Amino acid sequence: MADETARERWEQRYKKSRVRDADFTTLSGMEVAPAYGTDTSEWPGEFPYTRGLYPTGYRGRTWTIRQFAGFGNAEQTNERYQMILGRGGGGLSVAFDMPTLMGRDSDDPKSLGEVGHCGVAIDTAEDMDVLFGGIPLGDVTTSMTISGPAIPVFCMMLVSAERQGVDLGVLNGTLQTDIFKEYIAQKEWLFAPEPHLRLIGDLMEYCAERIPAYKPLSVSGYHIREAGSTAAQELAFTLADGFGYVELGLSRGLDVDAFAPGLSFFFDSHVDFFEEIAKFRAARRIWATWLRDVYGAKTEKAQWMRFHTQTAGVSLTAQQPYNNVVRTGIEALAAVLGGTNSLHTNALDETLALPSEQAAEIALRTQQVIMEETGVVNVADPLGGSWYVEALTDKIEAEAYEIFDKILSLGGSTLSARDHGALAEVVRSSTGHQGGEWPMTKGILRGIEEGWFMSEIAEAAFQYQTALEKGDKKIVGVNCHEESVTHDLEILRVSHEVEVEQVRALTERRTSRDQAAVDAALATMVEVSRTARNMIPAMLEACRVEATLGEICDALRAEWGEYREPARF
Repeated sequence: MADETARERWEQRYKKSRVRDADFTTLSGMEVAPAYGTDTSEWPGEFPYTRGLYPTGYRGRTWTIRQFAGFGNAEQTNERYQMILGRGGGGLSVAFDMPTLMGRDSDDPKSLGEVGHCGVAIDTAEDMDVLFGGIPLGDVTTSMTISGPAIPVFCMMLVSAERQGVDLGVLNGTLQTDIFKEYIAQKEWLFAPEPHLRLIGDLMEYCAERIPAYKPLSVSGYHIREAGSTAAQELAFTLADGFGYVELGLSRGLDVDAFAPGLSFFFDSHVDFFEEIAKFRAARRIWATWLRDVYGAKTEKAQWMRFHTQTAGVSLTAQQPYNNVVRTGIEALAAVLGGTNSLHTNALDETLALPSEQAAEIALRTQQVIMEETGVVNVADPLGGSWYVEALTDKIEAEAYEIFDKILSLGGSTLSARDHGALAEVVRSSTGHQGGEWPMTKGILRGIEEGWFMSEIAEAAFQYQTALEKGDKKIVGVNCHEESVTHDLEILRVSHEVEVEQVRALTERRTSRDQAAVDAALATMVEVSRTARNMIPAMLEACRVEATLGEICDALRAEWGEYREPARF
């Protein structure tokens, strides 16, 4: 109907949607509607999805409780996973130790003292077998937080799934893979940007063809925010990176409506409650608009921004650590009111060490209290229509567009980020050509090369630190309300024996495997890297014969060289 109101359109979609069998009343028994708005306002599930992707909100499906965990060896981490799943967690998120994040084996001299300390040590596909022992990979969603060596680690997981007898086509989960944010903030890369982008393009093609439900890229703003950026910088830098990956897919000749649903996002939820909610709402709106108007996505799923959220690690304090439970609860609630699709809540002791089992349980229960007791799941976008929230959403969107303009100018473009039609014309003329004029990608690469992103984050961090030191900004227990009766926490400590045992097991695997098969598989992988062929099948074969992560990465380092960030003062 031409004169159908926004409310009536929403009502029709809501009636066709699946709704959970649950009590959607207040604590006092008052009936509440599934959403609120006017006949002319935007409603949940409508483009540009400011108010959420689904007309039902969390009435249809609540967010996935996905707890980030990993420490010691694969066996120890598996025990923690069993605990998380047994107590109501809905998904797993793997934290890797520093050697694994840098593509090095546990017995590499540079790994000394780091094995198993900030995450789990993974050297071969056999470690993956242990990590997911008793956890059917076809039945759970698994997120892996790793970027530089993400693709060989992913191949090891695929081999482990094969060994479980799982059809790889049904796997669901997320691989971070976001190399742009490594150069911008986290600094865990292996090669120069171009070889990494080649591997990411291969992964996008492989997943689109073979593992359609799996998301091969989680574009990560979390680490950008943790490095000291503002909320607007986190939003803009992250979305710009996402646009760059869309341009990568288009340069491969992929259909945006086919591959864009495989892109997901990972945001920080900081302690400024309303700013974070506005950030999430603006993120969906910008992404949907650009995907439709610049990159030509026609389907809803290709325009949707699905995102995972983690509460802000940088907001946790060593002083009065039990205050961190409060901070995490506020940040988690902001993520939920912002419409997150999955959520991890940090543990109160993470500023001191990896979470203890008790602290991990409190973090898990924080989400469950929000989900089961607060009533926030009863109404889609309950803060939509708030004058403050709507104004803040508009303001953070405007700041993001100013940053997009700067990134485009770094790449030599004179176009405005709001001139979607002109940008779309540039994209159309480049689609299917790897050497085309990809406006956002060019700006990102130049910004990385010139250190622009890093300097912008450093300036934001400096401004915040100055405000803290002047007392303009407050952190309870740090620069105000410092008196306390808190006792020292018992924290989790990873024994040096973990490293000794991991190195021993790795040595034993090297001795028992078919070395000729390993050498041949690595040689084939390098040979494929010199062609335009997809590298994933060759890398998979190397993992099947138990080539180690370090061997795979070293073979590619020898071929492509290592990247060293230019010195800046």
